[in-house]
Parts: sequence; structure tokens; C-alpha cells
Amino acid sequence: MDYAEKRKLILKGDMAKVILTLSVPLMINNLIQTIYNLTDTFFVSRLGDIEVNAVGFVWPIIFFMMSIAVGLSISGTALISQYTGANDHEQAKVVAGQIISFSFISSTVLGILGFFTTPFIVSIMGAEGELFNYSVDFLRIILLGLPTMFIFFAFKAIKQGQGDTYTPMVLVAFSVALNIILDPIFIFVFNLGVSGAAIATVLARGILALYAMYILFTKDDGIKLNKCHLKVKKYWLKKIILVGLPSSIGQSTASLGFAVLNVFVKSFGSATLTAFIIGNRINSLILMPAMGIGSALATIVGQNLGKDNILRARKAVKTSAALATIFLIIGGSIVFITAPQIINLFTNSKDVISQATFYLRVISASLPLMGIFQIFNGTFQGSGHTIMAMLIMGSRLWVFRIPLILIFKNFTNLGEKSVWFAMILSNASVCLIGFILYLSRKWENKIIKKEFS
Repeated sequence: MDYAEKRKLILKGDMAKVILTLSVPLMINNLIQTIYNLTDTFFVSRLGDIEVNAVGFVWPIIFFMMSIAVGLSISGTALISQYTGANDHEQAKVVAGQIISFSFISSTVLGILGFFTTPFIVSIMGAEGELFNYSVDFLRIILLGLPTMFIFFAFKAIKQGQGDTYTPMVLVAFSVALNIILDPIFIFVFNLGVSGAAIATVLARGILALYAMYILFTKDDGIKLNKCHLKVKKYWLKKIILVGLPSSIGQSTASLGFAVLNVFVKSFGSATLTAFIIGNRINSLILMPAMGIGSALATIVGQNLGKDNILRARKAVKTSAALATIFLIIGGSIVFITAPQIINLFTNSKDVISQATFYLRVISASLPLMGIFQIFNGTFQGSGHTIMAMLIMGSRLWVFRIPLILIFKNFTNLGEKSVWFAMILSNASVCLIGFILYLSRKWENKIIKKEFS
């Protein structure tokens, strides 16, 4: 399906078909990305526990950098989808070029600064001895390769804004396959250890980024760029930052919130922490359809707002919520029934099985709340009102979940169940906030206008 047909489908086609057409590649992409993250861990685990710990130890720093890239990509998707809906190809090209240039410049600066400050950062985090050395080696290479990560995020944002979620999925699959091939070569054949894993990842991403740029500069599928589009313009730089910064803040504060949450969960004992980790891994798989629908909704909302088709944008939100709920009820029902058997695949500890089973069954019954959260998040991001998305992302953990755990832990006899009930109540509370923001209709105001190039 070419650009024109995809735009027509998004603006006029059957809504359920539109959502599924865009969201299925995103679901597959999320699954592939999970494999990508596991690849390094799998091969590094053959080196030893310290090496595996080093890769996991520096992950919060990498995730923080990713949150900046995600903010830029969300900004790009919102602006490009609205200009695409408005049939303003020139402005869409300008935004695409600016996203690429700003992504490259910011990632290069961050990468260089990170390279020289890595020993200090890792030391502050508390690493010593071999853990310190391996962590520094791995993180330095990953940070130098930040432009490859940021460039692909920019490409994905541009294509998604146009309604093309298939091409990024194919490229990510190719990159994962390449990483699987390169990892053992650099780790074992060249005997580079942890550094080899980082080099393989950067090379796989680099080849992916180069081909992505080749597509944008040679293929005329709605957006075909040339050098003039890459010239940085102050006006667009400011606009991209204003839209993208709240998303970056939301992502990074959520990441920090989960890190703090782990500390509180651990206070209930190692069995509770293990049950929490296993349960979350299973939940993340069940949530993939809702996450994919939420991401697809951002494009659909953006293009229809750009076309001034507010009623259709509302219909997209309602249909997405219904589809996400159906998927999660089915997935949650399966998990509720088979929870003990699923947990048995990950552990033999009776205590962990008992706690994780209770957790999964409680959470699976409330999974539709997480689906609604993803829908509101996609709505606010696609409309470009990213402050609303930041509010629901940040408040879920910092305003509701963490305080509720503290209250339940200190003023009730719930014990480790404090965590599970706090999760349900925090999800319900943030959905209520999202619904209030949705009813305000402020998200229906598009963020584009006839602007200069």
C-alpha cells in the first residue's frame, strides 16, 4: 500500500481496519525489539555473571538517552502526521529534515560528552573492580554509537507519521538478525568480550540507520528529502523541542519511578521482587497489542486532526479503546486461568510461584485499565499535546503508585499485596485523569498551522 492509499485509508477507511493495519506491524516490532534486547544478554551470559551484570548495570543510563530520542520521535510523529493529514507535503518534509538534523547533532554531543564522563558516572553509581571496568567499556561504545540509535528513531517517527509502520518493522527485523550474527563474532572470534557486544550492537544499528537515510533521500513515497531540508532552522528547532520535551521528561521520570519502585518492592523480600519481575515480563507480552494500538492511534489522531476531522479522531479513540479492551480481556483471561503453569516455566520456588500467581491473577483482571492508559497516551501524543501525556505518565508512579505502596505497607496488614493493589489503584486513578483530560477536548486543537519553511 503506497503513501496515497495509506493516507486515504487513515482519513476515510473502516476504522477497525485502519487501527489493525497500522498496529499489527508495531506489535511485531515491539516483539522484535524484545529479542534485540535479549540478544546481547544471551551471548554476554556465556562470558560470566559479572559481564551480564555490567550490561544490566548501565541500562538506566542507556534508557535515559533513549527517552530523549523517544521525545524527538514523538514530536516528529505528531507534526508529520498532522501535516500529512492536511496534505501539506512541504511542511512535512521540513519537519522530517529538522528531526533528522537535530537527532544527529544532539546525539553526537551527548555521545561525546558521555564517552568522557562515563567513568565518573559509573563510579557515582557505585561500581567497583571488574564491574566498573566492564560497565565503562560497554557504555562508552554504546554512547559513541548514539547517532545510530537517534537516527533510526527519527526515521521511524517520519514513516509512522505518514502511516507507514511496516517499513520500520522490516528494518528492525533485519537489524536484529544482523546483531545475532555479529555478536558471537565480536565477542568470541575477535575475543572482545563485553566491548564486542557493544560494537556489534552499534554496527547493526549503524547499517540500519544508513539504509533508513537511503530510503528517505532516494524513494519518493510522500516524503523525499534533499540537503536543503537538513539545514537547521531555529523556528523548527524550538517547535520540535516544545512538543518533544514533555515526552522526554515523561519517559525519563517514569524510568526513574520504576527504579524507585523496585527498591520498595525489594523491601518485601527477594521472593516478592522475583515475583514482580516475572509477572511484569509476562504482562509486557500480554500488553503488546494495546501498546501497538496506542502507538498506531497517535498517527490516526494526528492525521485526522490535521485534516480538521475531529469527529473521526474521536471515533479512532473510541474504537481503539474497544479493540484494546477486547485483546486484553482475552489475554488476561488466559493468564488468569494458567498463571501457576506459566510461573512454573520461570521458577521452582513455591513462595515465588504463590506470590507471582496471586499478582498475575489480580493484575490480569485489571489489564483493561492498562489498555485505556495506552489509548489516552497515544491520543495526547498524536495530537501533539504531550504535556497531557507527561502528566499521566508521571503521575501514575509518583503521585499514586509509590505513595500508595508506602501507605498500604505502613498502615495495613496487606504485606507484599500492598504492591499489587497499589498498581491497580494507580492505574485506575490515572485512567480517570486521562478521561478528564480527554473530555476537556483541548487535545482536539491541532498544533500545526500554515508556517514558513
